[in-house]
Amino acid sequence: MDFVSIRVITADVTRLVTFYEKATGVPASWATEDFAELRTPGATLAVAGTRTVPLFAPGSARPAENHSVILEFLVDDVDEVYGNLAGFVTDFVTAPTTMPWGNRSLLLRDPDGNLVNFFTPVTPAAAAKYAR
Repeated sequence: MDFVSIRVITADVTRLVTFYEKATGVPASWATEDFAELRTPGATLAVAGTRTVPLFAPGSARPAENHSVILEFLVDDVDEVYGNLAGFVTDFVTAPTTMPWGNRSLLLRDPDGNLVNFFTPVTPAAAAKYAR
Protein backbone atom coordinates (compact mmCIF):
# COMPACT_ATOMS: atom_id res chain seq x y z
CA MET A 1 0.00 0.00 0.00
CA ASP A 2 1.13 3.56 -0.70
CA PHE A 3 -0.10 6.68 1.04
CA VAL A 4 -0.70 8.99 -1.91
CA SER A 5 -2.70 12.02 -0.84
CA ILE A 6 -4.61 13.99 1.72
CA ARG A 7 -7.72 15.95 0.80
CA VAL A 8 -8.72 19.18 2.50
CA ILE A 9 -12.35 20.26 2.22
CA THR A 10 -12.85 24.01 2.03
CA ALA A 11 -15.60 26.54 1.38
CA ASP A 12 -13.18 28.54 -0.84
CA VAL A 13 -11.12 26.31 -3.13
CA THR A 14 -9.43 29.15 -5.01
CA ARG A 15 -8.28 30.88 -1.82
CA LEU A 16 -6.83 27.68 -0.32
CA VAL A 17 -5.18 26.55 -3.56
CA THR A 18 -3.63 30.00 -4.00
CA PHE A 19 -2.25 29.79 -0.46
CA TYR A 20 -0.68 26.36 -1.00
CA GLU A 21 0.75 27.31 -4.40
CA LYS A 22 2.46 30.31 -2.80
CA ALA A 23 3.57 28.41 0.30
CA THR A 24 4.97 25.39 -1.54
CA GLY A 25 5.93 26.75 -4.95
CA VAL A 26 4.01 23.82 -6.48
CA PRO A 27 1.47 24.72 -9.17
CA ALA A 28 -1.98 23.21 -8.84
CA SER A 29 -3.57 20.97 -11.40
CA TRP A 30 -7.29 21.78 -11.61
CA ALA A 31 -9.81 19.04 -12.47
CA THR A 32 -12.90 21.22 -11.88
CA GLU A 33 -13.63 24.49 -10.08
CA ASP A 34 -14.28 22.33 -7.00
CA PHE A 35 -11.14 20.18 -7.10
CA ALA A 36 -7.42 20.81 -7.52
CA GLU A 37 -4.25 18.91 -6.65
CA LEU A 38 -0.74 19.98 -5.76
CA ARG A 39 1.44 17.00 -6.67
CA THR A 40 4.85 16.44 -5.11
CA PRO A 41 7.17 13.45 -5.54
CA GLY A 42 6.06 11.99 -2.19
CA ALA A 43 2.34 12.71 -2.04
CA THR A 44 -0.45 14.92 -3.31
CA LEU A 45 -2.38 17.62 -1.50
CA ALA A 46 -5.93 17.67 -2.86
CA VAL A 47 -8.18 20.64 -2.19
CA ALA A 48 -11.88 20.12 -2.70
CA GLY A 49 -14.93 22.28 -2.28
CA THR A 50 -17.88 21.53 -0.06
CA ARG A 51 -19.97 20.57 -3.12
CA THR A 52 -17.81 17.42 -3.46
CA VAL A 53 -18.70 16.08 0.00
CA PRO A 54 -22.12 14.64 -0.96
CA LEU A 55 -20.40 12.57 -3.67
CA PHE A 56 -18.86 10.51 -0.83
CA ALA A 57 -21.34 10.85 2.00
CA PRO A 58 -23.48 13.92 2.76
CA GLY A 59 -22.34 15.72 5.90
CA SER A 60 -19.22 13.57 6.31
CA ALA A 61 -16.74 16.48 6.13
CA ARG A 62 -16.96 20.15 7.09
CA PRO A 63 -14.48 22.89 6.16
CA ALA A 64 -12.28 24.74 8.64
CA GLU A 65 -12.95 22.38 11.56
CA ASN A 66 -9.68 20.43 11.76
CA HIS A 67 -8.04 20.42 15.19
CA SER A 68 -6.11 17.17 15.04
CA VAL A 69 -4.10 16.94 11.81
CA ILE A 70 -0.93 18.79 10.80
CA LEU A 71 -0.02 18.92 7.10
CA GLU A 72 3.75 18.55 6.79
CA PHE A 73 6.11 19.53 4.01
CA LEU A 74 9.79 18.60 3.83
CA VAL A 75 11.68 21.60 2.42
CA ASP A 76 15.31 22.34 1.62
CA ASP A 77 15.52 25.45 3.81
CA VAL A 78 12.76 26.18 6.32
CA ASP A 79 14.22 29.59 7.16
CA GLU A 80 13.97 30.57 3.48
CA VAL A 81 10.34 29.42 3.42
CA TYR A 82 9.67 31.55 6.50
CA GLY A 83 11.21 34.58 4.78
CA ASN A 84 9.18 33.97 1.63
CA LEU A 85 5.93 33.72 3.59
CA ALA A 86 6.47 36.74 5.83
CA GLY A 87 3.88 39.32 4.84
CA PHE A 88 1.76 36.65 3.10
CA VAL A 89 0.93 34.45 6.08
CA THR A 90 -0.71 36.18 9.01
CA ASP A 91 -1.00 33.24 11.39
CA PHE A 92 2.45 31.92 12.27
CA VAL A 93 2.21 29.59 15.26
CA THR A 94 5.97 29.28 15.75
CA ALA A 95 8.91 30.75 13.86
CA PRO A 96 11.54 28.25 12.68
CA THR A 97 12.61 26.24 15.71
CA THR A 98 14.93 23.25 16.01
CA MET A 99 13.03 20.34 17.51
CA PRO A 100 14.52 17.67 19.80
CA TRP A 101 14.16 15.04 17.04
CA GLY A 102 16.44 16.98 14.67
CA ASN A 103 14.09 18.91 12.41
CA ARG A 104 13.95 22.66 12.11
CA SER A 105 10.22 23.41 11.90
CA LEU A 106 7.96 26.31 11.00
CA LEU A 107 4.36 25.92 12.15
CA LEU A 108 1.57 28.09 10.74
CA ARG A 109 -2.13 28.05 9.96
CA ASP A 110 -3.53 28.08 6.44
CA PRO A 111 -6.51 30.34 5.60
CA ASP A 112 -8.95 27.69 6.89
CA GLY A 113 -7.06 27.34 10.18
CA ASN A 114 -5.40 24.00 9.39
CA LEU A 115 -1.98 23.55 10.96
CA VAL A 116 0.89 23.35 8.46
CA ASN A 117 4.47 22.39 9.31
CA PHE A 118 7.37 23.11 6.97
CA PHE A 119 10.52 21.38 8.15
CA THR A 120 14.15 20.78 7.27
CA PRO A 121 16.20 17.98 8.86
CA VAL A 122 19.26 19.57 10.51
CA THR A 123 20.92 16.72 12.41
CA PRO A 124 22.68 13.80 10.71
CA ALA A 125 20.08 11.34 12.04
CA ALA A 126 17.15 13.42 10.80
CA ALA A 127 18.83 14.03 7.45
CA ALA A 128 19.42 10.27 7.04
CA LYS A 129 15.78 9.56 7.81
CA TYR A 130 14.61 11.79 4.95
CA ALA A 131 17.45 11.14 2.47
CA ARG A 132 16.16 10.97 -1.08
